[in-house]
Amino acid sequence: MHLEHVAVIVEDYDGAIAFFVEVLGFELVEDSPAVTDDGRSKRWVVVRPPGAETGVLLAQADGARQSRAVGDQFAGRVGLFLRVDDFEAAFARMQAYGVQFVSEPRDEPYGRVAVFVDVAGNRWDLLGPRP
Repeated sequence: MHLEHVAVIVEDYDGAIAFFVEVLGFELVEDSPAVTDDGRSKRWVVVRPPGAETGVLLAQADGARQSRAVGDQFAGRVGLFLRVDDFEAAFARMQAYGVQFVSEPRDEPYGRVAVFVDVAGNRWDLLGPRP
């Protein structure tokens, strides 16, 4: 058993794909046409870190309620955690792309960590290896 996808509500598919693939280095696993429950067209878009099993389903907001959730899926808390092998390289790459970090890197018992904001406004932990 494993967790297959986690949905992140975004304003725009293409902008979100660009952020996750170009900036974070994720792979675009799928970008297929789909339809909503009431027959309108949408896309099924999945990205994931290289070698990972769990993907992020990029779900474009549909309607006012979902639009209000963009960037606030976790009520201002960190809700997603990206573990990398080389923290300093990932941090530098993300800074070069203009990713907004809301905390300076610090060392914790679970690894080096800095909080960043994704394209939709959600907070993530960038996590380095455990000591």
